[in-house]
Amino acid sequence: MLQIDLTGKRAFVAGVADDAGFGFAIAKKLAEAGASICVGTWPPAYGVFTKLLQSRRIADSLRLPGGGVLEFERIYALDAEHDELEGVPLEIRENRRYKAHADFTVQGVANQLVHDFGDKPLDVVVHSIANGTEVKNALLETSRQGYLGAVSASSYSFVSLVQRFGPLLRDGGSFLTLTYMASERVIPGYGGGMSSAKAALESDTRTLAYEAGRSFGARVNCISAGPWASRAATAIGFIGSMIEYARRNSPLPEPIHAEEVAAAATFLASSLASGITGTTLYVDKGFHSMGMAVG
Repeated sequence: MLQIDLTGKRAFVAGVADDAGFGFAIAKKLAEAGASICVGTWPPAYGVFTKLLQSRRIADSLRLPGGGVLEFERIYALDAEHDELEGVPLEIRENRRYKAHADFTVQGVANQLVHDFGDKPLDVVVHSIANGTEVKNALLETSRQGYLGAVSASSYSFVSLVQRFGPLLRDGGSFLTLTYMASERVIPGYGGGMSSAKAALESDTRTLAYEAGRSFGARVNCISAGPWASRAATAIGFIGSMIEYARRNSPLPEPIHAEEVAAAATFLASSLASGITGTTLYVDKGFHSMGMAVG
């Protein structure tokens, strides 16, 4: 029987801070396939997430379908808006939620992975990071700072991860990021520069696939997922309406599940997808293919 087997592989999933998002679902599915899992968690959420794990409040979410429990090999504090510690503003470094962590930058976590596991510690890197402080603002009402902040947090953070984690990948390694259809279609209310950030992310996926393929032998792909009610998505303010609209108007009239996105991510991380790079894969029940609303 053909199976996805990631035994002996190590994955790093950036952007896991609870059990409700795509990042957690992907980490869980990769672990189910046999991979060991390290995650990067935003420093202000690090304490809450580690306490959730210690308190066993999310014990049910951690159970793997085939038996066993999802365990994180390492949990690193990661703020992917910062490349190197020298460039982090003093007010952030001195913030109490950051001071407990020696180096929470992308390069700092890359260095720590090498320290913990050796020169080539990774096989899979997943970017599950998005943030736009003005996401509720129409684009016409978005400030320059808000727009550039959305691109920095949601798009350039992936470029930075590929730059600094590419040299850490073993043969056959892969990168994956997550996007949304607002990159190519108008989603009223999905503002603050986030639609632009997602468009940049998809364009960067193609360019990085070429550059990382030639530089590191790595594959780079993207999943365009349908709307999902993660805790982060609630910031949009109307995620329930987005899910219901997509459900009514998709070829498969049902909402997506995080496990479906995770399954696609696991396939893309495996040798079964060794010929796939530079691709945006839709996991949205076919919603992207529709040109007219039906419900």
